[in-house]
Amino acid sequence: MICWIRSTTWDWFNEHRPFPLHQGAYSRELNGGEEENRDLGFESNCRLAAMPLPAESLSTLEAQRQLGSQKRPEVPLTVTGGSYCSTALKADNRTYLWTRYNEMKRLVHDLIPPGVCNLLNSSTIYSNNEVSLAEVDIYGFDYDYTLALYSNALNTMIYNTARDFLIEHFRYPEGIRKYDYIPNFAARGLHYDIQKGLLMKIDAFHYIQMGTVYRGLNPVPDDEVLRLYGGTQHVPLHQVSGFYGKGPKVKQFMDIFSIPEMTLLAVANDFFISNDIEYDPEHLYKDVSEAVGMVHVKGYMYKWIMQDLEKYILRGDETYAVLHRLVSHGKKLFLITNSPFSFVDKGMKYMVGKDWRGFFDVIIVQADKPHFFNDCVKPFRRLDGNGDLQWDKINSLEKGQIYKQGNLYDFLRLTGWRGSRVLYFGDHLYSDLADLMLRHGWRTGAIVPELELETRVVNTEQYAQSLTWLQALTGLLERMQMHRDSQSMEVLQEWMKEREELRLRTKNLFNPQFGSIFRTCHNPTYFSRRLCRFSDLYMASISCLLNYDLSYTFYPRRTPLQHEAPLWMDQLCTGCMKTPFLEEMAHIR
Repeated sequence: MICWIRSTTWDWFNEHRPFPLHQGAYSRELNGGEEENRDLGFESNCRLAAMPLPAESLSTLEAQRQLGSQKRPEVPLTVTGGSYCSTALKADNRTYLWTRYNEMKRLVHDLIPPGVCNLLNSSTIYSNNEVSLAEVDIYGFDYDYTLALYSNALNTMIYNTARDFLIEHFRYPEGIRKYDYIPNFAARGLHYDIQKGLLMKIDAFHYIQMGTVYRGLNPVPDDEVLRLYGGTQHVPLHQVSGFYGKGPKVKQFMDIFSIPEMTLLAVANDFFISNDIEYDPEHLYKDVSEAVGMVHVKGYMYKWIMQDLEKYILRGDETYAVLHRLVSHGKKLFLITNSPFSFVDKGMKYMVGKDWRGFFDVIIVQADKPHFFNDCVKPFRRLDGNGDLQWDKINSLEKGQIYKQGNLYDFLRLTGWRGSRVLYFGDHLYSDLADLMLRHGWRTGAIVPELELETRVVNTEQYAQSLTWLQALTGLLERMQMHRDSQSMEVLQEWMKEREELRLRTKNLFNPQFGSIFRTCHNPTYFSRRLCRFSDLYMASISCLLNYDLSYTFYPRRTPLQHEAPLWMDQLCTGCMKTPFLEEMAHIR
């Protein structure tokens, strides 16, 4: 049916289009294939919805869609400026434009299929690249936020302790202590302008998304943002970040542990601004970074988790199920983490059992990633059963033993594990995955816990309707912009205002300050671009592996480029919307 719709509308449009326009202009806004919600099936029809249909074509479409069921009665649509039905004559441009608007509204309503809000499942694995699990013999894992997922209570503890360090160790004003942690303020992947003290979201093309720039806890007006950046929204590449997200002027916060740090930066900025106290934003950034670093270096985080594993560690039974399934199918496993052995040992005993080391062929702790992956300076050292360093030279990596530090070059030499036989999972795109993807040709899997929340939002009727109409309205504006008389310009301005309201509405469904971590208004975010660049697969947790057979092949969705024709069936038939083995997780959750 969808193929028929595409053919009918395109044939009609070619006969009636007001000016030449190539078909590729109606492809989805993908920008290099880096999407946020690539499996939202109805979104594939959004550009189709932007094509106008005459009344007779709409009637035919309705008849095809109902397939014999009783047709809905024709009801005139009321819009600003009057009430018009889809058969209104082109009496004047205002009437004509609102008539087309009404036709588009009805068409969009007809194209949203029943049950569209239940299409996505948060246990799906998404692919940026074709990956056959049948070719993968070796599975590697990071520990924090990969094998071990943590509750939000950990962010609160990190924030509170770092805030106290800022006050007691760095002698910051006592008034900062009144600011409690704000759980839903910051989001992963944001950039922070160190010199200006601004937290913001930047897209894949280095443009700031207006409305997502915050100084302290308050948004910065768009005109002030333009003034601060010399009349442009663009942040030059050399300022945005180096390879690992650390630039001279702008820092990208890429890992989940950085969320309380962003919140503390915002809070401290807010205190100084609210109290009209002069301060240097660069000093503030440095001090907050050190305060948060002290929480980790001094071992506070490790102590909290080890003292109350049940409070902080989530889904330990799923971690056991994944490891057990892989080993039972003859796969080799290894662990490379920056965390210390005592911490990992206690957490793994809680999740997997006292014999957890038997699952892994190689275990490496305190690896000092990302340096582990890109230099060959530090040799491996063995730890005994108590975690004490041994002095023997390491000529092989033995199962059941614990190793500290080391480097990937010695790891490859001693194991021979190379190329696409290896699939490594981690949560930090830079520290865990970038070098493995670009330098060594391993397969990589990114753990993105935020997918669970974002999937719930995408599955809501409010999001489905708002996004579909937003895309259709954008297409309508694109086509009707040639009408430049005063009446038409008034109508177009109303449409532009409605478009901005729809953009704000869809953004706020994810996060009121910064929106989705994957998209700006229409472009992929800088985070999303890096996710597509450095990971073959991405998923909410490693437990998603339980939904797939270990010979399963992941095929990336072929998404049309801007100059290509939108092939709707190609969109709908490639890339599973629902996981094929979801029932296998019933006994886990």
